Amino acid sequence: MLNGVGVHLHLEDDEGRVLLGLRHPESRYAGGTWHYLAGRCEQESATACLVREAWEEAGLVIDPVDVDLAHVVHVVDTPGGQPLMLLVFRARRWKGTPEVREPDKCLAWRWWGKHELPDQLVPYTRTAIAGIAEGRTYSQLGW
Repeated sequence: MLNGVGVHLHLEDDEGRVLLGLRHPESRYAGGTWHYLAGRCEQESATACLVREAWEEAGLVIDPVDVDLAHVVHVVDTPGGQPLMLLVFRARRWKGTPEVREPDKCLAWRWWGKHELPDQLVPYTRTAIAGIAEGRTYSQLGW
């Protein structure tokens, strides 16, 4: 089975807090939990997808030159499910204030301290945040 590829945005504000979105309870994936701003690549590069998703989901403008790969999580969420290669990019700079632009997918954006993360957090998001804080570039879950 081929791996799916997703991109995720790791944004930290000046206080070191991480931006997370509360997924709509009826969302196809992880409803009612907090998660990175994320998306699946269409006919585009991973960084182009990240820039597009940041604008579509939260109204943030990111220049691709300000983006670096920070962590990769290789995950199988459900037994027998499609493995996912999740690329977590860190943006050093951006313009705009996070706003809910897709209310059918995300109910709120909030900055969270790395040691005060919500209980209802997508497991691989928690893993990536910890890995980035520890300086690791790769994690795997569910294998």
